Amino acid sequence: MPYALVVEDDPSSLKGLLELLQNEGFTTGSADSLQAAREQLAARIPDVVLIDLNLPDGNGMALLENLEEASGTDVILITGHASVDTAVEALRIGVRDYLTKPVDVSRLKAILANVARTRELVEEIGSLRGELRKLGRFGTLIGASPAMQRVYDVVSRVGPTEASVLIVGQSGTGKELIAETLHAVSRRRKGPFLPMNCGAVPATLIESELFGHERGSFTGANRAHKGYFERSMGGTLFLDEITEMPAELQVNLLRVLETRNFIRVGGDEQTTVDVRILAATNRKPEEAVAEGKLRQDLFYRLEVMRIDVPPLCERGDDVTLLATHFLDEMNKAEGTTKRLSKKALERLQAHNWPGNVRELKNILYRAFILADEEIGPERFPFEVHGTNGNSGQDLHFNVGTSIAEAERRLILATLEHYSGSKKKTAEVLGVSLKTLYNRLNTYLLE
Repeated sequence: MPYALVVEDDPSSLKGLLELLQNEGFTTGSADSLQAAREQLAARIPDVVLIDLNLPDGNGMALLENLEEASGTDVILITGHASVDTAVEALRIGVRDYLTKPVDVSRLKAILANVARTRELVEEIGSLRGELRKLGRFGTLIGASPAMQRVYDVVSRVGPTEASVLIVGQSGTGKELIAETLHAVSRRRKGPFLPMNCGAVPATLIESELFGHERGSFTGANRAHKGYFERSMGGTLFLDEITEMPAELQVNLLRVLETRNFIRVGGDEQTTVDVRILAATNRKPEEAVAEGKLRQDLFYRLEVMRIDVPPLCERGDDVTLLATHFLDEMNKAEGTTKRLSKKALERLQAHNWPGNVRELKNILYRAFILADEEIGPERFPFEVHGTNGNSGQDLHFNVGTSIAEAERRLILATLEHYSGSKKKTAEVLGVSLKTLYNRLNTYLLE
């Protein structure tokens, strides 16, 4: 059970608070002065402490000095002499909430419920962290490398809070999966998690998609539409590729984040926002700000906490862990028992993975389809064979492979090697660009 300490010198107020806390499932302790409270804190660190501002031997906020080392303790300040300056100062130095006497019981119950849920999450995350040290897992995230352990540490600390998080990493590193994990370990985990790719929505529609629109607000608006903010109420909204959002809409987003209100396109009624915002980008955000792709004030608003996702080439043996995990999933889905050979694992480990985890999964899936029981390195595209892509490198085919199939694999492997450049592919293969297009159209139809 969570433990609460009440620091209050008025006997009747103290009695009422202790009864309320006990009814809410807390074990309790009490003190009627700063000195008595310090003795209590030295003996046991509480999950939450309720402090009267005016105590016989000083100001209750002085106790915060004794709580600096008490990781995770929530502080609720209570006073019968409220002032705006005191409230602002209390919140600035980390007090969870500020209540005036007589205490609003329903509000205090809501605060205590959040404290209890946060404590449960912290304990659950602590268990997850213990397991990941052994198994290389943190919820749905996989990896035992020091680089990923640092990511897990940040996720475990910021996950249970309401802080906005900016996730920065190359394409294919798993930024959305990290966002899903942050949601899964948050107080909002029972609410919706909605991802929106800012670069995939046309600029003319993105405002409507975010904030919704009223019927008749523009041509084609035949009915009212709830945007991402409304559909993610009580949960988490993940804005992927935030630097691709048009600059004029970034202004609107910043206003919503600061006022916690928005208005549908074509509407006039404000809706209060109850959404946690997570954002991600595959660009360095500081460079995006300098280039005018990301507003500086929005950057500061989103980057309350930042998670830098390491590229796969910096994750060491995580390549083997991920490959084994993906292969297990494929075997389970297809009812097979295929395995990676030792040489295949060595080859995967030696590759530099410019496409990161997404590239690894795609290459492994292709090899899974082509292989029988054992997946050897010959099932990988030639660029994974440790070559520099020079002409004359071999592709490996089984005896009996048709000429059409061999040609198809050669064309697709060469196209992939040259990053989709059809002109370069046609030049290297010695065919016309028209012939290459015809072949690719045939493969697409197939």
